[in-house]
Amino acid sequence: MAADRRFKIFAAADGFGQPLKDAVVAYLRAHPAVAEVVDLGVDKYYAAAAAVARHVSSPDSEPDAPEFRGVVVCGTGAGVCIFANKYPRVYATHCASPADAVNTRSINACNVLALSGIATQPDAAAAIADSWLATPFRAPCPASGDAPWPEDIQGFFDTAPDEMAAIPEAEGAPDSVCAICCLRNGMEFEPVGIMPGGEMRIVRESPTSAYVRFKAGSVEPAHHHTFGHDLVVIKGKKKVWNLTKKESYDLVDGDFLFTPAGDVHRVKYFEDTEFFIRWDGHWDIFLDEDLDTARSAIDAELAAASK
Repeated sequence: MAADRRFKIFAAADGFGQPLKDAVVAYLRAHPAVAEVVDLGVDKYYAAAAAVARHVSSPDSEPDAPEFRGVVVCGTGAGVCIFANKYPRVYATHCASPADAVNTRSINACNVLALSGIATQPDAAAAIADSWLATPFRAPCPASGDAPWPEDIQGFFDTAPDEMAAIPEAEGAPDSVCAICCLRNGMEFEPVGIMPGGEMRIVRESPTSAYVRFKAGSVEPAHHHTFGHDLVVIKGKKKVWNLTKKESYDLVDGDFLFTPAGDVHRVKYFEDTEFFIRWDGHWDIFLDEDLDTARSAIDAELAAASK
């Protein structure tokens, strides 16, 4: 390994970020400061971010090993940044310019670069990556007026990395800081009368959002709404059949699904499942079949799929 090849970089993206990720990986593989680039491929944005962050969070302990860094790309750069930062010793920042990269390297010791696959072009991403690789922690940067940091700030930088790394281990930290999970704590639910096993609590009106939970084995008969709705699974496992589009979706923790207005869909819950749902307008539901018909159709579908 050449002495100046100081970095081993892990990269991943979602579908919106894949073209830019591929361009950045190709650029970094030819970069004189990079010893190796490991392309972890394409996945959902949170899974892509987690794959990279796991490596950066657990660097090689060998004395001469290169420094582990990460590059994560999604449509906006925000989602991958959020999920990469869930890992200890990972300091991810979305950078839209070389100045952003210099600032966050100088101030935050950023070791995971997040990029927008929609807003950032490959040549701009290359310039951002150059600055990110070239700038050491606490170097002069635009935020310091491109001058060395004062002594008191330098003193802060002396202790900041160890203090930042210790934050996840702090005593008394809450089990969850997720806004949706905090909202769910202590919530009282109302039964969804036409769907046994289901309970719901509307938490906001127009645009409306609700927290919903179903017991394992529950079924939602084919139905539709006058509104489209977004949902994200907080925990559990469910399968949605969109009968209008003739498509099906297997959903687990963290998965997102949008169902357009008027699309007829039925649902089966394989585990106790909770999800957050949002729609425009007031709640309505129109059944397109009864519960027994739904159960028979689902059983037949699952039996056919298992053959």
